[in-house]
Amino acid sequence: MAISAVLLVAPAAHASLAAAATFDQKVANAAAIVLGKCVRQESRFDPSGRWILTYSTFQVEKTMKGSAMPEITIVTPGGQVGSLHQTSSGIPAFRPGAENVIFVKSSNLGATVLYFDQGAYDVKSDEHGQRIVTPVPSNLVKIDTQRGIAVAPDDTPQPLPQFEQRVNDTLRDLRNEKTRMDLLAAEKLRREASLWSVAKENRWMILIALAGIAFATWRLLRR
Repeated sequence: MAISAVLLVAPAAHASLAAAATFDQKVANAAAIVLGKCVRQESRFDPSGRWILTYSTFQVEKTMKGSAMPEITIVTPGGQVGSLHQTSSGIPAFRPGAENVIFVKSSNLGATVLYFDQGAYDVKSDEHGQRIVTPVPSNLVKIDTQRGIAVAPDDTPQPLPQFEQRVNDTLRDLRNEKTRMDLLAAEKLRREASLWSVAKENRWMILIALAGIAFATWRLLRR
């Protein structure tokens, strides 16, 4: 996705649009989905020395998808090194001490956020002490690539248990769909194998029939 590639490596001036991602897409394409607290953070230059990257380490409370891990470090473009500060549009700004749900993807620089700020959520307690999952604030315009128009985010704040259930339901639906597609593929292979088996068992009859058709065609063309 060209837009995503630009957002990952370019500074803020080049990052104002992003392809809108549905919740199902985020769950399906995430290498991991974790709930955790940011416990430390460090910004430093990338190997080229041109861009600043920020490394935010999270103590993982719960893994909703993927292998369980005690900690994960998320790398994002932007940050401050000395007096130099870089920012990137559409990149979530994590803060030490804050809790987040993160949809993780792998990159050549390490684990990062899937679909940029669409793959990160703030987790805060309401007045009743219930933790609420809220999409992080975004300055990106989300584009529906099918219709070519800007769309509003389809995520709304929801209690953490409800959010977890939504993830689990989506994972279940994805597994069921994969099972269905695997069964269809297996049935197709079985039918093809059965047809080939019938053809092998009756190859001489088929050859005779084809020869007859060829001879009849030849006779017809000679008239």
